[in-house]
Amino acid sequence: MMDNVQGSIIVRVNALLTALFVATAVAAAVLFSQPWKTIAVVVCLLNFSIGVVAFLWGYWNAVQRSREDNIAVSALYFLVDGCAPKPVATRMNILLGVQTIVGLATAIARPSTQGQRGSTLAFGILVPMLGLGLNGLWGAFHGRFSPRDIGQADVVHGGRPEIVKDSDHD
Repeated sequence: MMDNVQGSIIVRVNALLTALFVATAVAAAVLFSQPWKTIAVVVCLLNFSIGVVAFLWGYWNAVQRSREDNIAVSALYFLVDGCAPKPVATRMNILLGVQTIVGLATAIARPSTQGQRGSTLAFGILVPMLGLGLNGLWGAFHGRFSPRDIGQADVVHGGRPEIVKDSDHD
């Protein structure tokens, strides 16, 4: 279904990494022993790191596109307003929601370890960065945005912006 959609690799990577996160976070929350706690932390940090790289890469490309397109932050990172086809936007936003809910739920499920404050499962709250980053990456490369409205003040003459007066057109 998603194979013939532009950017389907980004959607598949998001689904795969989200499934890996859910499996390790739930195992760590239920078993709450080594090596599961360490595995869960490593998966969370891996997902967070991939999300940061994807976020910055997507942001860089969106800035380049913004010279010609009006790019709204909400459209770029949540794939709304017709930025993405409905199946892509729905799947990517559901994955972002799953990352958020599982991250919060597992962090809350085990609020302390051996009588001390904090838990290794709190690293799960970093994982939604993956969803935001991959949404932004998809939007920057494949999203549809309205073209920038080039007004009279944007007319370029000799490499410099120049305001064109109505009397100049006569």
